Amino acid sequence: MSIISEATPMQRAFLIAGVLAMTIVVTASNILVEMPINDWLTWGALSYPFAFLVTDLTNRALGPSKARIVVCVGFAAAVIMSLILADARIALASGSAFLLAHLLDIFLFDKLRQAAWWKAPLISSVVASSLDTLIFFSLAFAGTGLPWETWALGDYGCPLRLGQKNGLCANTAQVREETPSLKGSQCMCADKRYIAPANENRKSKFPLFLA
Repeated sequence: MSIISEATPMQRAFLIAGVLAMTIVVTASNILVEMPINDWLTWGALSYPFAFLVTDLTNRALGPSKARIVVCVGFAAAVIMSLILADARIALASGSAFLLAHLLDIFLFDKLRQAAWWKAPLISSVVASSLDTLIFFSLAFAGTGLPWETWALGDYGCPLRLGQKNGLCANTAQVREETPSLKGSQCMCADKRYIAPANENRKSKFPLFLA
């Protein structure tokens, strides 16, 4: 727990906000996934992509170690809430898929964070979302007679999977480039390898909290 004890007040606030957001998004999605829009989509497909957004923003702002805290604590809280408010099979399937996919997302995002700003969220989303979709829908709905195969395809192909994440990254990168006071500013991450000096000539554009 030294990571938490060494965190600044701003970092702790960011962590708490991330855990709360993760819990709300995953719990809501586990309820909404039981409400189909058609044979290709459920309402959960529209809300769950924000879980990956929370993970990537935390990773971008605070680094992978703190992003794992958000994932693990949010995972535990969301499973407990989902067992109370949603179907138990869905809660367990969601917990299994969530933990594996988001840890993979953190790993890939961290490996690609120094590349062009769009590569980390795009590639980590595509790979981790495919794993999440495969595990969740097969465990939650296989053998039920419901059209889970088409729901899985619709969930994975939902435009929000990529659009809302990369749209936000593009917006924060643009804000940073256009705002002199934000250029070269340090992120909240305590790990110095994620902090770059203000005068460094970086080849890639990064969102607001990343140096």
